[in-house]
Amino acid sequence: MAGPSSLNPEQIEAARAGARATLAQLGHIVLGQDAALREVMLALIARGHVLLEGPPGTAKTLLVRTLSLSLGLSFRRIQCTPDLMPSDVTGVNLLTGPGTFQFRPGPLFGDLILGDEINRAPAKTQAALLEAMQERAVTVDGTTHPLSPAFTVFATQNPIEYEGTYPLPEAELDRFMVKVLVDYPDAAAEEGLLNRVLDGFEAQETASYGVQQVLDSEGLSRIRQAVRLVRVDPTLVRYITLLVRSTRDSPALTLGASPRASVALLQLAQASALLAGRDYAVPEDIKLLAPAAMRHRIAVAPELELEGVSADQALGQALERVEIPQ
Repeated sequence: MAGPSSLNPEQIEAARAGARATLAQLGHIVLGQDAALREVMLALIARGHVLLEGPPGTAKTLLVRTLSLSLGLSFRRIQCTPDLMPSDVTGVNLLTGPGTFQFRPGPLFGDLILGDEINRAPAKTQAALLEAMQERAVTVDGTTHPLSPAFTVFATQNPIEYEGTYPLPEAELDRFMVKVLVDYPDAAAEEGLLNRVLDGFEAQETASYGVQQVLDSEGLSRIRQAVRLVRVDPTLVRYITLLVRSTRDSPALTLGASPRASVALLQLAQASALLAGRDYAVPEDIKLLAPAAMRHRIAVAPELELEGVSADQALGQALERVEIPQ
């Protein structure tokens, strides 16, 4: 089994309870998005960044804001626009006296960072985000400034509008652990949303959420440490490897998933096991999370894309060729 040590039952239960309590707080506020909430939570406790894609008005911003409240973490929102400069997000050195400069941190110096409509930011600004996501630090005028230990980027993009957007480069997409699809809620959830508004809920007023803080930064850190101790059998390591490699020789794809996808899927499987109260991963942990970990890391063949074949459909065809270990 992979892993430096093992978890005792108390550690498993404490981590599971904390993660589930946070997930429950999200479910009380963001209605009808159970699958998306679970994927977001798993990425967070696996210490990964999240790309949220969905039409406007599907509670993507509300999700991240609620998550920050339930964890007692700071929330920073960056509204991405074509004129957004790297210094607008990283910070600048200000002249405070003769030959004296003081660093003024940008919005990246928070815990949970929401990059709203990230594909509207120009390439230079996206490159600044790339360093922050990978190194968890930013460099300004040759000086490197570390970011918060809880630093996590949640970026949103609209799948409908393309005017005034800059497609995210593959290198930046690869830095997101998961791409979470947020769709419209079903009729029952939408009706429940209307009733909550009648009861006084306002998305602009966090006091109306009724969210209880169930963890803090130290609690999140303990869960993340526990995730890394979840055991993964060598047969499952082999399964992950075969899944990712199957995307590279699929005729339906012109770009397969990178080795970073293998790492992401491994860590997500560990997080999924912990959320289920287990100290070991099973094949279902991997199979269910494979689309979220790889849909943004692949490219569908142009002729199939013209026929309306989605990334998930093409990915499913590639993954079906890999036998699930018993």
